[in-house]
Amino acid sequence: MKTNAVNLTETEYVLPGNRLCPGCSVSLAYRHILKALEGQVIVTVPASCLTVLHGMYPVTSVTVPCVNTPFASTGASATGLIAGLKALGRTDLTVLAIAGDGGTYDIGIQALSGAAERQDDFIYICYDNEGYMNTGNQRSGSTPLGAISGTTPILGKQQNQKDMTAIMEAHGLPYVATANASYPLDLYDKVRKARAIEGTRFIHVFTPCPPGWRFPFSDTIRIGDLAIQTGWDILYEVENGAFRLTSASASVARKGNLRPVREFLVEQGRFKNLTEEQINQLQDRVNARWQRCLDRATDLS
Repeated sequence: MKTNAVNLTETEYVLPGNRLCPGCSVSLAYRHILKALEGQVIVTVPASCLTVLHGMYPVTSVTVPCVNTPFASTGASATGLIAGLKALGRTDLTVLAIAGDGGTYDIGIQALSGAAERQDDFIYICYDNEGYMNTGNQRSGSTPLGAISGTTPILGKQQNQKDMTAIMEAHGLPYVATANASYPLDLYDKVRKARAIEGTRFIHVFTPCPPGWRFPFSDTIRIGDLAIQTGWDILYEVENGAFRLTSASASVARKGNLRPVREFLVEQGRFKNLTEEQINQLQDRVNARWQRCLDRATDLS
């Protein structure tokens, strides 16, 4: 049964008041992730916006235990927590490693890949705001072509993004999924599903960033939805090799058409210097990825 506003658990593990920016989608996503795990979790995070959300000891707005780990070692930290829980005979807790795109696509990929190759039993979630937002919006492996960042301030980034979810799928994981903070119930259901699966599970969460992407704080949900409607972001899951479009992306596929990606790009100041050639390149990239997903989809329900 799909989760809706009526049957979503009312228990909160992220309490009111934290140090994230107004309109930040990370807190919305994290709230539903912890709800899905029912508080039976140990979290490990590297330096990131999420460490800002947790706050500085002894004050925090989060009610679950969290281990802060060096930037490059989130996957290794999760492996150590699994070993510790096994030694204690604790089988009631899920280990959750959660990091931004910088700590996943770039600095943390080695430890994550090693843990995934071993099939260590934890959930890894990458919340992707397409840059190193906690330290001034430097470009990451997830920053799009043409996007202005702290380290590409004039012409924008000159390279395309990695497809990190495809990289993780290539590890042969039992469960890989994408999610979007603008669709928190889809995220909730995917975390619930991942919780019941053994081995390394990977979920990529698209998290729009108002200050980094340069759009009004009040537009976060709308920007996330535009990403889905234009195909910039696609909601799907791969369970034991079976690919399925989910939620709003399945609805878009049933309707049969994407909105132009230009509608997503023009809403954000980070793309103000895009050339027509770059917009066309990005549209072609979106179209090709969308077609690959349609070709793989076995169920649009």
